[in-house]
Amino acid sequence: MTLFEQHHPSPSTAFHELVRRQVQAALAEDVGSGDLTALLIPPLLKVGATILARETAIICGLDWVNACFKLTDAKVDIDWQIAEGDRVEANQVLCEIHGLARALLTAERCALNFLQTLSATATETRKYVEAIAGTQSQILDTRKTIPNLRLAQKYAVTVGGGHNQRLALYDGILIKENHIAAAGSITAVMAQVLSLNTHKSIQIEVESLIQLQEALNAGAHSILLDNFSLTQLSAAVSINQKSGGHAILEASGGISLENVRGIALTGVDRISIGAITKHVKAIDLSMRVKA
Repeated sequence: MTLFEQHHPSPSTAFHELVRRQVQAALAEDVGSGDLTALLIPPLLKVGATILARETAIICGLDWVNACFKLTDAKVDIDWQIAEGDRVEANQVLCEIHGLARALLTAERCALNFLQTLSATATETRKYVEAIAGTQSQILDTRKTIPNLRLAQKYAVTVGGGHNQRLALYDGILIKENHIAAAGSITAVMAQVLSLNTHKSIQIEVESLIQLQEALNAGAHSILLDNFSLTQLSAAVSINQKSGGHAILEASGGISLENVRGIALTGVDRISIGAITKHVKAIDLSMRVKA
């Protein structure tokens, strides 16, 4: 089930509304009262253009690109040579565009900004997904996203083969060390959260095997193992199994491409990685106009 299916009765409509809203905001930010440079171009001149990848990538963001150009020229024609989620190579043509020159050049930067950023998240996610192939673990995102692009980035994570963590603070409960400290103990905070009956997901973060056992004893069914070593992660899986194996165990903190497979092989269910949304490097793309 996708993020939009989880949170909207009409996921397709919600998705297209999100894209339209984000693109309108981006165009308003970039164009403002008008594209002054576009005044140098005859208003009725029509041209063709191509968008090229300059490096290997997993492409994500076609709907955002389409919206950028359609909102500047409703009659623009965009012919995609690839599909969402495809892997492309350097110098590969992604699409051909035909429309009014002014509109294409006005929308260019916004379109490329969305495409390079969302493709970066999808590409980074795919690296981690491929690194743990054959294990039982899943790659998840976090709330460490670019402001105002959370839904878009979480969508890109799924395009890259990953899974979405809770969407926002209202969407689930994550009890961290400060919540535990304020409540007095893991046992106390678990009693409080279970009494709320929110019908939302509940996860608690632990920093030691002793805390893990306390969380299990207190009825935790989803536990975040914060910065555990491989030895500790393996021990945590064993402790959970001895307690009935009812809790979902998630590793987080210090995850890299170098160690993620070893972490997955400990038997944890999930691995959450902030880097796939906050440490991404924009994919190198370019648009070339042909008169």
